[in-house]
Amino acid sequence: MKNKLLVVTSPHLKDPVTTSNIMLTVVVALIPTAIAATLLFGLRALMLICVCVASCIIFEYLYNVLTKQPNTISDCSAIVTGMLLAFNLPSTFPFWMAMVGCFVAIVIVKMLFGGIGKNFANPAITARVVLLVSFSAAMGDASAFVTPAFADGKISHIAGATPLSAINTTQVSGLGEIGNMALGSVDGVPNVFELLFGLRGGSLGETCIITLLIGGIYLIYKKVISPIIPLTYIGTVFVMSWILGVNPISQILAGGLVLGAFFMAT
Repeated sequence: MKNKLLVVTSPHLKDPVTTSNIMLTVVVALIPTAIAATLLFGLRALMLICVCVASCIIFEYLYNVLTKQPNTISDCSAIVTGMLLAFNLPSTFPFWMAMVGCFVAIVIVKMLFGGIGKNFANPAITARVVLLVSFSAAMGDASAFVTPAFADGKISHIAGATPLSAINTTQVSGLGEIGNMALGSVDGVPNVFELLFGLRGGSLGETCIITLLIGGIYLIYKKVISPIIPLTYIGTVFVMSWILGVNPISQILAGGLVLGAFFMAT
C-alpha cells in the first residue's frame, strides 16, 4: 500500500490567529483612548485621528498600486499606525502636516523596507520624530495643551508647558515632588488624579493613563503582547528615576511613557 504524502513548503502548522486579527485587537485596545481624547480635546481630536488613519490606508494602497505589489491594507496595520501617530500629536496639529507624517510612517519607514515586520523602526514614533524636527512650532504649540472641556477651570493653567516639565520644575517648600502631585498644591502641577484621568494637557494619546492601562491589560489578556516588555520598560524608568532623585511617578504618568510601553515597545 502506497503512502500518500503531501509535500508542501513550510510552515506546516497553521494558526487561526492572523495579522489582521492581531491588528484589529490592537485597534480595539486603542479605542478607549481615542474616545477619551475626543471627550477631552473636542471633535478636532477625532478628526485628526480619522485623517491620520485614512491617510495611512491611502498611502499604503497607492504604494502597492504604483509598485504593482499585492494589496496589504487588509492586514489593518495601517489603521494601527495611523492611530498611534495621531496619539503622538497635539489636537491643534494641522491636518496637512499630519499627512506628511503618515507618508513618512507608511511609505518611507514601512513599505520601502518590505512592509510589516520588516521595518527598521516603529513607523509611528519615527514619523513623530520627523514631525518634531520639521514642524517643531506646531508640535510644541502651547495652545495645543489646553483641554477645551476643562478650559474654564483649573486645568487651563497647564497650557503653558507640558505637565512633565511643570512637575520637574515646580516644588512647594517643605514638600517633595510626590507630595506636590498628590495634593495638587502648585499651579501648573497636575495631581495624580488629573494625570490618571487625562485632566491636563498633552498629546492626544498620552493624557488619559487609565484608558491606556485598560488597553494594555486587554492586549495582555488577549495574548497579543507579553507583560514582560512594558513592565520592564516602566520598571526601569521607575528605578532609574528614583536613583537619580527624580520623582518616578511623574516620569511614568506625565509623559507618553505608558503609551510607548504598551503600544510601541512591544
